[in-house]
Amino acid sequence: MKYFAVISRMLDVDKNNSLRDEHLNYLKKLGKEGKVFSKGRFTDGTGGLVIYKADSQEVVKNMVECDPFVSEGARSYEIHEWVMQLINNE
Repeated sequence: MKYFAVISRMLDVDKNNSLRDEHLNYLKKLGKEGKVFSKGRFTDGTGGLVIYKADSQEVVKNMVECDPFVSEGARSYEIHEWVMQLINNE
């Protein structure tokens, strides 16, 4: 399983606000399926970041394009494969 960082950029604040619950429910569903590792919004209001778990970038692209924020034009996105490294504080 690989990790992919998906950065979403705000395109339409009004659409974003009206689709927020649908977006969060979608990510919650994917999280229960083990497909989302982490998620969060940027505090400056410009968008957010989701870390997906999948076998390929194409699989992630399909998931992202089904997200209401993306499919309804509230946000754009870019995908980057991410190599996660936990930091040991010892």
